[in-house]
Amino acid sequence: MTTPAPECAALAEELRGVRARTGLSLAALAERTPYSKSSWERYLNGKLPAPRQAVEALCAMAGEHPGRLLALWELADVEWSGRARSTAPSPTTSGPETLDAGQTAPHSRHTRRRLLLTLGAGAAVATAALTAALWLPNHTFGRPTTPDTPTLDPAPGCRSEACDGKDPDRMACGLPGRADALGPPHRTGTGARVEIRYSTVCAAAWGRVWHSRVGDTVEISAPGAPPRRVVIRTTADTSIYRFTPMLGGDHRTDLRLCFLPADGGGRECYDP
Repeated sequence: MTTPAPECAALAEELRGVRARTGLSLAALAERTPYSKSSWERYLNGKLPAPRQAVEALCAMAGEHPGRLLALWELADVEWSGRARSTAPSPTTSGPETLDAGQTAPHSRHTRRRLLLTLGAGAAVATAALTAALWLPNHTFGRPTTPDTPTLDPAPGCRSEACDGKDPDRMACGLPGRADALGPPHRTGTGARVEIRYSTVCAAAWGRVWHSRVGDTVEISAPGAPPRRVVIRTTADTSIYRFTPMLGGDHRTDLRLCFLPADGGGRECYDP
């Protein structure tokens, strides 16, 4: 059996970790995405190249920012597609590639290995930024990334009242380690699940819903602040986590989350 490239093995390992955090079985993943149970098994074990959309869907179901996983996917895709081999100079047809001082071969294996180590440190990064970084000289990646140098970890986009009404995902407030549930998730009368999320880093709260139906509405509110709500608009929304806009400020003790079912049933409200 051919040993998978480190980039592909690293992506498969990360995907398995995200899948574990969703709490979903392979059958449940198949029910909530366009990919079959057998396809998910192959993606998670590195037997089959995972489509970019599958990576995005898995992150969405885990409520995690997709940047770091998509960056890993970019590296793995270079291996899967064969571009890593096709761009490397052939020792039988030509000598070593000649580069000017300070230059490096784009997408060289050495550069990709160093990027893989950097990603393995757990820093989240925007895919576009990493793609551009692949063209930088090797010495840019010569210093190891440590928790004291969070240069690849996007800073929160807002804090406290400045977060009011903003998307927790776009503001990087919901990244792993930045947000926690306030109390256990609640199962509604229709089977949807809801919970309140709070980010200490951003000092903001929001509601999260999954297993929903088209037309369901979730609303988070606090005294003295306008309520924020999200409406499930499409069937695609029913298969992933959806979030309300944020309520900025330290409202942890007086938050309320309400679920309004699409069928017009009674409002169900929960406190932390």
